[in-house]
Amino acid sequence: MLFSPQIPLPLEPRREGRLDDFVVGPNRAAVDAVREVVAEPDASLYLRGPAASGKTFLLNAACLAAREKGMTAFYLGLKRLPANGAAALNGLENLDLVCIDDLDRVAGDDDWEEALFHFINRLRAHRGRLVVAAREGLRALPLRLPDLASRLAWGLRAELQPLDDGEKAEVMVRHARARGAELPEDVVEYLLRRGSRDMADLLAAVDRLRHVAFTGKRRVTVPLARQVLSGSSAADES
Repeated sequence: MLFSPQIPLPLEPRREGRLDDFVVGPNRAAVDAVREVVAEPDASLYLRGPAASGKTFLLNAACLAAREKGMTAFYLGLKRLPANGAAALNGLENLDLVCIDDLDRVAGDDDWEEALFHFINRLRAHRGRLVVAAREGLRALPLRLPDLASRLAWGLRAELQPLDDGEKAEVMVRHARARGAELPEDVVEYLLRRGSRDMADLLAAVDRLRHVAFTGKRRVTVPLARQVLSGSSAADES
């Protein structure tokens, strides 16, 4: 399959993922918990999962689902904020849904923990919904403020489980398609067989393959995938 040379892929609008687009696999309970929070005022969820397990996708999909119901929603990724960026929480308590990603990035930071504690109290006073995601479970996080840990434990808890190879393949296909590309079945099988077993690495390989194929106006083939995985400079030649 050739990529269209008409529109540069980096400039193509990326379609927002919906909850129905998530490859559920063994994670039906987690997806249902996200839906429940969107549906119920004053609901909260602590979502645990390793890197590239789908936490960020689900949080953004929850925000989209809320907006489609006429509510206000905001996604806040803490790993993109500076260490002194806790003021970003100010005013978010007025929204219907707030999704906070990467909690583990600020656990143990006194200023952030204090700000999060007071923000959650304000949000609950407004009967707002909250989803918080982290790589670790609550007990494993190095939280220094017991009251914050208590607030985070009030609501639902869910954990994202690893996907099998068939489910990983579906994630890669959907990931590429959302970015304007199609992955042939033999390429998907090659990436799974010869690439990393880590989902983050697999998606990075898909992005690299997509970029090389587009910029070089080349077909997405197993030989090209082999070059991309090996880091061969030939993959960058047009």
